[in-house]
Amino acid sequence: MTRTIADLLDGNLAHADAYADRFDDLQNAQHPDAVSVCCSDSRVLQDELWGNDDPGRVFTVGNIGNRVVQRSRDGETVVSGDVLYPLAYTGTKTAVVVGHTGCGAVTATYDAVRADRQAASDAPGVAGDGSTPADAPDPVPADRHPAGVRRCIELLRPRVAPGVDELPADLTHADAVNHLVEYNVDRQVEALRDSADVPDDVGVFGVVYDFQDVYGGARGEVHVVNVDGERDPERIRDANPDVDDRVTRRFQY
Repeated sequence: MTRTIADLLDGNLAHADAYADRFDDLQNAQHPDAVSVCCSDSRVLQDELWGNDDPGRVFTVGNIGNRVVQRSRDGETVVSGDVLYPLAYTGTKTAVVVGHTGCGAVTATYDAVRADRQAASDAPGVAGDGSTPADAPDPVPADRHPAGVRRCIELLRPRVAPGVDELPADLTHADAVNHLVEYNVDRQVEALRDSADVPDDVGVFGVVYDFQDVYGGARGEVHVVNVDGERDPERIRDANPDVDDRVTRRFQY
């Protein structure tokens, strides 16, 4: 047995000791307050970022790119069952899409879009044109990734690609990625709001978790960028004065 799994098991014993009496009212049913759809990046601890240590409070979903959609067997794009389950079956009325700065899935998708465009034109894009920042590394085409990762990129691509054309000029590659992180969050919020499978009374929120000092707050702070499809920070603040200091957005389009 590796040291890594042994350490994980030791950590689990501490967890079990701390939580031994916290499941008494949850053993047969759950009614979480929110479903949180987060990127599975190891730097983003989903329950920790909400300050949550209560079983049954947050239904957590993790995948690369904080996607809310999947492809059905017949090829239709639908809301993922792991996201939909608490909204359809446990009475959960709040859904939160959690993007994060420096997202590798968004980066891979952005670079796949750039690679496609370079291949189509048989020439690199012009620096500063919104698709190829001057400091951008050579893009990696989607087909260079393993099949499972490539499938995730293909689910993100139709949501991220239009945002590439909306990027301001003269961004660095890192800034372009972080702008597209917000854009991807917007599109995932949109997918939930547009789905007939999601009850109309579910509130859908888009946030970005920042550990790279991008938004100017504390590292690990969550910034609200979208509320039920509204992207204008002033309108969000006016409608939600109790959290107005948590609303920050960088990408206006």
